[in-house]
Amino acid sequence: MFFVILAPLALAAVAFAGPSQARRPLALLAGAVLHLGGVAVLWVTRPGPALGGWLELDPLARIVLPMTSALFCVCAVYAQGYLKRRPDRDNRVFVGGLLVLLSAMTVVTLSQHLGLLWVAIELTTLSTAPLIYFDKTARSLEAAWKYLLVCSLGIALALLGTFFLALAGAGPGGPRSLLLGDLTRAGAALSSPWVRAGFVFLLVGYGTKMGLAPLHSWKPDAYGEAPGVLGALLSGGVTSVGFVALARVLQVCSAAGEAPFARDALVGIGLLSMALAAVFMIGQRDFKRMLAYSSVEHMGILTLGLGLGGAAASGAMFHTVNNGLTKGVLFLTAGNLHRSYGSKRVDDVRGAARRLPVSGPLFLAGFLAVTGSPPFGPFFSEFSILNGALGGGRWVVGALYLAFLSIIFVGMGATVLKVVLGDPAGAPEVKAHGDSWLTAGPPLFLMAVVLLLGLFLPRELASLFDAAAARVGG
Repeated sequence: MFFVILAPLALAAVAFAGPSQARRPLALLAGAVLHLGGVAVLWVTRPGPALGGWLELDPLARIVLPMTSALFCVCAVYAQGYLKRRPDRDNRVFVGGLLVLLSAMTVVTLSQHLGLLWVAIELTTLSTAPLIYFDKTARSLEAAWKYLLVCSLGIALALLGTFFLALAGAGPGGPRSLLLGDLTRAGAALSSPWVRAGFVFLLVGYGTKMGLAPLHSWKPDAYGEAPGVLGALLSGGVTSVGFVALARVLQVCSAAGEAPFARDALVGIGLLSMALAAVFMIGQRDFKRMLAYSSVEHMGILTLGLGLGGAAASGAMFHTVNNGLTKGVLFLTAGNLHRSYGSKRVDDVRGAARRLPVSGPLFLAGFLAVTGSPPFGPFFSEFSILNGALGGGRWVVGALYLAFLSIIFVGMGATVLKVVLGDPAGAPEVKAHGDSWLTAGPPLFLMAVVLLLGLFLPRELASLFDAAAARVGG
């Protein structure tokens, strides 16, 4: 278990110390492959808790850790082609920062101690903020600072929430540690007012990291200015581990008898996020900012499913995988389009299917998948959440959910179709940036996996989604 945490850190040290600009991306690929191999071993052997119970491969970790590792490995392959086309930029910080991010995401996923989890979440912020400034433009600098300041403020509030949960366990029989096992075993002995206060602060803190509305202000700028490979990891990886952190908090609230309070808050903020995304998706002229609002939407879907519980919570676990992989397709292909046209404005980009015969159609396929079109995986996970809402008698929630999904499909489709279809003649062009197997192959692979998850879901995975939902009180 320690291998998957320490191997990326060791390769990060190699990347920071290595003098060769050309060979440094190989450290990124090596770290990704070693991490994926280590995760595969963990998934098969299912080791017990480590570090005195601070780290554990529980059902939620068995879902999110392989997804983030696979996404990172695909992005590492893509980065070989991307960084080769950017010899004008020093890649030392970029490669080293991504490897530190991989280690931090691993710790968040495995952590069973709320203090350790908080430290690792903060490390994901610190390791990625400098990478947003990779293009070294005024807009990317502004986006990096906004991301750092807003997320750090959110994490500071999450720290207060963590302190409040510690105080909740300081009553009769306490004080207790911040280990999830100790807090959940305490159950009703936890102080309800402190549990509620802790949940509110942690929802705001980790909700900021996920980019839930109205805590999303950093997302459009950061996703719009970050390189496509970083956008894929932020939207598919970092937000997913933020969801893991929120699920751990709900686990404590459920044990303390505060599940109704917590779930109502999750349903409310989930619907608000979808509503805001629907508003800003209409008439969006920047396709990378459009993907940022799509991320706000899907974090809302995850939070909504978690709040509804039951079949919806199991669907949210499935949707974590689908969203992470589909966002990889969209951000990597969006990066290819941006480089080929030298612009991310819809007014400048048209006919992408002709100019980039792999990335253009993939961008369209990614749109269809992420908006819940069959037969792709997200259709089935989103349908599971709807089924959970209607099966639980939440008719108004189900109706709003469908309405927001419909509006987003129309708004996002209008932007994507303008980008993909039409005649590219007369549009700006950077001739050296066409499709290659290193930049078009990775998103094609991810798209195939997303399609496969829609066509066939192994029984073991379905059982794992149910087990993870049950663990958090679903």
